[in-house]
Amino acid sequence: MGIFLDREKNRQTEFKLNSPFFSSEARADGMYKGKPRPFCLRPECAHENLFPEIRQPAIQFFTSHGIKWHDGQDGKPSNHLCSSQVCCVNFLFPLSDKPEELKDIFTQIYPEIERMVPVEDGRYVSFEWIGERNYLNEKTGRTGKRTRGANFTSADAVVIFDRQDGKRQMVLIEWKYTEAYGSSSLKFAASGTDRTRIYEPLFLLDDCPFKKDLLPGFDALFYEPFYQFMRQQLLAHEMEKAHEMGADVVSVLHIAPAANTDFHKVTSPGLVELGDTAVNVWKNLLATEHRFVSVNTEDLFADLNGDALPRISSWIVYVHTRYEWLTAMS
Repeated sequence: MGIFLDREKNRQTEFKLNSPFFSSEARADGMYKGKPRPFCLRPECAHENLFPEIRQPAIQFFTSHGIKWHDGQDGKPSNHLCSSQVCCVNFLFPLSDKPEELKDIFTQIYPEIERMVPVEDGRYVSFEWIGERNYLNEKTGRTGKRTRGANFTSADAVVIFDRQDGKRQMVLIEWKYTEAYGSSSLKFAASGTDRTRIYEPLFLLDDCPFKKDLLPGFDALFYEPFYQFMRQQLLAHEMEKAHEMGADVVSVLHIAPAANTDFHKVTSPGLVELGDTAVNVWKNLLATEHRFVSVNTEDLFADLNGDALPRISSWIVYVHTRYEWLTAMS
C-alpha cells in the first residue's frame, strides 16, 4: 500500500461526507472485500462514484459495449472511491462528446493535432480498448470471445486525431491514479501459465519496439508497471502495422499524478540501472522514443478554467474539488 493511496482514502472519505455530489444513502460506509470501508460507497450507490452528468450515459456506454467495470457489480462501476478506472472515466468521459475541448487539452501534448476523430458511437474517447483483432494472440478460452476490461490487454482509454501533416494518429491511454507496485514477478499466472510464452513471439520479431540489447532478459519485463507497459507498447506497435481504424501512427500515452511518487519505484531488479523512475526506464528501453509519452495529470488539467471553457465548467469544478491534488501546487 502506498503513501499516496492512504492520503487519497482520507481525502475521498471527506469528499463523500461533505460534497454535494452524493445522496445521504451514499455517505454511509460501503462494503468492499467483505468489510465496511469509509472510502467506499454502498454497492447500490456505486453509480454515484461518477461525475453526476455522466452517470447514466457512461454506464449505458459500458453496458452496450460489454465493457467490464473493475470491481464493479450489477453493471455499475466500482464502489471504491480511489478506483483508477473510475478516475479515468470521470476525467475523460465528459470530454468524449466535446471534440473542441478535448482538442484544446490534448494539444498540450500533441501540438500537431488538426482535428479529433470519433472512435465509437460518435464519441471521441472510448474505453478499455482491445483493438479490432487479437493482436497479441492472448488466450480467448472456449468461447473465442474477448472481453474489454478483463482478461485481455486493454488500453484504459483511446483517442484518435488527424494531424497537420495529413497522418492519422491513435493514442492508447494508460491512466494511473493511486497505483504503487512491489517487486514480485508476474512471469507465472496463478494457473501456472508461463506468461512469457504468450508475448515472446512478438518480442523475438526483428521489428520489436524495444532495445533488446539493454535487457538482461525478457523476464525482466514481467514486473509491474513494466508488464503493463510492455503489453501496451506491443499492442500499439501491432495496431500501427495493421493501420487500426485507419491510423498511420499508434502510440502510448501514460497519464499519472505527479503527487503519486509511490509509482516511481523501479520494481524489476534487472532494470534498476536503466533509470531513476519506472517511466524513465521505459523511455530508455524504447527503440522509437515518440511512441511513448508520459505526462502528469496536473499538467493537463490543473489550469483548466470554466470561464474559458463554459461547456465543461461544472466538470472542472468537480474534478478540481474531488481530486484536489490537481491544483495543490498551482
